Amino acid sequence: MLRLPSFRYLEPTTLRDALAMKSDAGPHGVYVAGGTDLYPNMKRRQQEPKTVISLMGIPELRAAVRRSGGQADGGVAVGACMTLTELTSCPPVRQTAPVVGEAAALVSTPLLRNMGTLGGNLCLDTRCNYYDQSYEWRRAIEFCMKKDGHICWVAPSSPRCWAVSSSDVAPVMVALGAEYVIAGPGGERVVPAARFYHNDGINYLTKQPDEILVAVRLPPPDGWDAVYHKLRRRGSFDFPVLGVAAWVQWDGALVADARVVLGGVASYPQETPEAGARCRGTTLSSEAIAAAADAAYRPAKPMDNTDFDLSWRKQMTRVYVTRALAELARRRATTK
Repeated sequence: MLRLPSFRYLEPTTLRDALAMKSDAGPHGVYVAGGTDLYPNMKRRQQEPKTVISLMGIPELRAAVRRSGGQADGGVAVGACMTLTELTSCPPVRQTAPVVGEAAALVSTPLLRNMGTLGGNLCLDTRCNYYDQSYEWRRAIEFCMKKDGHICWVAPSSPRCWAVSSSDVAPVMVALGAEYVIAGPGGERVVPAARFYHNDGINYLTKQPDEILVAVRLPPPDGWDAVYHKLRRRGSFDFPVLGVAAWVQWDGALVADARVVLGGVASYPQETPEAGARCRGTTLSSEAIAAAADAAYRPAKPMDNTDFDLSWRKQMTRVYVTRALAELARRRATTK
């Protein structure tokens, strides 16, 4: 049985207190929300903090509020500690960006969604078959670059780690153009979702360890629609081996703008700009969808570090992008 190591557990009730506690704990302290990612990592000794600072007792991190803007609807700000279950049924989210709740509903199992949070899924540790193993297993292969070793066993000659981003909600946020509100010792800053991630299995976030993801700002409804499709071996529990978030902004019958973002094929949510470009100015005809799917297929480079054969997963990129865009086209046709 894998057991948690000993650690000190703190429960601040304000952001200021949480930041002060992290400052006191230094590099040996970490923040935790639902703990569905951190605690298993601690059991496998992938992370070994001496102090764990819970964010779940800070009320402002649990709320979803409508924002005022230059128009009637300025979008919604969702607290990072809202659970995934709460996110699936949150009225402001369902009315503004239902795709966010739909993606959250595809994460793991009901029990874990009851504990896991929006912020936790957005900051989810990158995963790899060589990394997500017990300490003894990893020691037997002399560890890996991501923790305690020097070689990435996925690509032994590579100078970087290729652990993969397995978040379901992150590709959706990048596709929507959401913004992340981050608080740290130096104050608060706002970054676009796409700039929150690095394509590196170890340094996969631009957020610093002493910063807290406070909230996510969802854009107001403005003629856009979005979907998320997920590939996994089992229809529940499993992490995605491919996720496709497709976002389209309509101008009458034509696509004014579009974004296609892939999850599970890189160390970050990978936008494929050419795929979006193939959709613009079209009615999302079958020809335009095929061209966009082909454009998304080419840069997708899944590695041999998750479930299924990597070449088949690459082929599925074309299939799932086609399905996602076809769904958006059908929705548009039924609302005319």
